[in-house]
Amino acid sequence: MAEMASGEEGDFFALLADKQTLLTKEGKPYYRVTFRDAGRDCSFPIWGDAPLADACRDDWKVGDFYKLRALYRETNYGPQLDIRKIRPVEESDTADGFSPQMCQPASRFNPEEMFDDLIALAEEGIEEGPLQTLVVGLMTEHRDTLLSWPAAKRNHHAFAGGYLEHVRNVARHAYYLAQRYAELYPDMSPPLRVDVAVAGGILHDIGKLRELYATAMGADYTASGSLIGHILQGRDMVREAAAAQAIAGEPLDEETLLRLEHVIVSHQRLPEWGSPKPPMTPEALIVHFADDCDAKYQMMLTILDDDTAAGPLTGRRNVLGQAVYRGGE
Repeated sequence: MAEMASGEEGDFFALLADKQTLLTKEGKPYYRVTFRDAGRDCSFPIWGDAPLADACRDDWKVGDFYKLRALYRETNYGPQLDIRKIRPVEESDTADGFSPQMCQPASRFNPEEMFDDLIALAEEGIEEGPLQTLVVGLMTEHRDTLLSWPAAKRNHHAFAGGYLEHVRNVARHAYYLAQRYAELYPDMSPPLRVDVAVAGGILHDIGKLRELYATAMGADYTASGSLIGHILQGRDMVREAAAAQAIAGEPLDEETLLRLEHVIVSHQRLPEWGSPKPPMTPEALIVHFADDCDAKYQMMLTILDDDTAAGPLTGRRNVLGQAVYRGGE
């Protein structure tokens, strides 16, 4: 579907990502469905008197994969499909190239390379010792999960590998900013801890491994994710790792652990965003703005990619709640 041009008809596999039952102005029921593959979402109506309406109502299940023959159209209401044929994916479709991953958005970057970059950054930006051991140990322990983990259910980097893409950006930015400020203000007392900024950049979202669980459509919240969130669970994971490390004979000093915990609990800054405390150390301030910048940049990138409004400005109905200037007249 992602490779199809407007007006082109073809056969392809897609995930049914959403199905809503709605009413027309006359009070008649219809269905709004969203089919997705790795490169495109298509949301469109199935009217109540259409030939596929009964099957849509009774048989089509959100989270299931389908093989479709459809005409792809780009309209003023966004991409749409005129479905000619549709059936659930069968086991034999694997021979024709089907896999669930082909229907899920994914990072443009190689997950294994991103993971290796983060380990290299930890080894470069953190002196060999207990803090480096803690960071590398937590990442290595969860490597297999991190390679495919999304950074969120929605809004930013909400795709396979999105976690590593976001965290690599944040950690790199935090490292760069911390180095520059440490050089500019060498007499700061106490000195800026570059190592804590790097560790915080790498681990600021580690609690998302407990906040989210993977689904066919990307991710959803666990019970603890809904009730506690990733910030406090991230602090828990760091504390647990530090306690285990102390028992193993390589304890992390209390001041460093406190500063790292503060980076994690304050990185979203505001209570309404989930942080119980604002950034109160230079390292926490740097990680907060590195995180916020990367999240919002990815949101803007997505808006520019997805918005179909004519003219130099995008529409305002997006995650940022504002128009984005694309240029031209």
